[in-house]
Amino acid sequence: MSEPSPPPGRSAYHYEVMRRAIETVDALGPQARLDDLAREMNMSPAHFQRIFSDWAGVSPKRYQQYLTLGHAKALLRERFTTLETAQAAGLSGSGRLHDLFLRWEAMSPGDYAKGGAGLTIHWGLFDSPFGPALVMGTDKGICGIAFTAEAGEDAAMADMTARWPGARYVEAPEKLRRWAEAAFGTGGEVTLHLIGGPFQIKVWEALMQVPSGHVTTYSEIAGAIGHPKAVRAVGTAVGRNPVSLLIPCHRALRKSGGLGGYHWGLPVKRAILAWEAARAEA
Repeated sequence: MSEPSPPPGRSAYHYEVMRRAIETVDALGPQARLDDLAREMNMSPAHFQRIFSDWAGVSPKRYQQYLTLGHAKALLRERFTTLETAQAAGLSGSGRLHDLFLRWEAMSPGDYAKGGAGLTIHWGLFDSPFGPALVMGTDKGICGIAFTAEAGEDAAMADMTARWPGARYVEAPEKLRRWAEAAFGTGGEVTLHLIGGPFQIKVWEALMQVPSGHVTTYSEIAGAIGHPKAVRAVGTAVGRNPVSLLIPCHRALRKSGGLGGYHWGLPVKRAILAWEAARAEA
């Protein structure tokens, strides 16, 4: 596959540092000192502090608290959002990802049943705050974002193309750059083209009501879409979300406070949740 496009915002280097920090915090515990963390990652304390303050908006010491395995339970206590509350308070849409505005259009069930036949999907590799990302889109908007740091580029491409096997895939990052830059760095408007079954799209639309820095549960989503007993089906639909970050499946947690799964790797989910919580605080 081709090399990733130049970074529009914070580079994937920051994500690699953060991923190593998660491993280090898990190994040393949440009380590890700044000097200990920096030494484990072969950095000076000053360099480590500067990178994390730029990337997360808070100090490394504060960020450590968001990386701990118990952070999900704290989020459920302090930042749990019912979808009805989010809608009533106007927290969705522009407030969902800071200065990012989303518009979306869903493919018709009949077209979805064709498996993408007759559809041209452009793709490109871009840098993101959470590592390299494979971005896909039609003429109508982004239809896929896959983070490749854990899965690898080839596996991510195989995963995404298998979702719409009848489509024609064309490498054309220039057609996606404006949307990708808005999503990962500059802010602005991004259009999504939701390619999924009717039940999946209901779940994905519900996820887009959860504001940045907040979380919800699978059972809350099931109730909000009118299928309170379909928690397992909701979990499956969340896991099949093709548009990482913008359709924020990382904000769906188990009622117990467990992280649940994440298609592109739990380190990425922990990283995104920690980053959003830190940004919300900052």
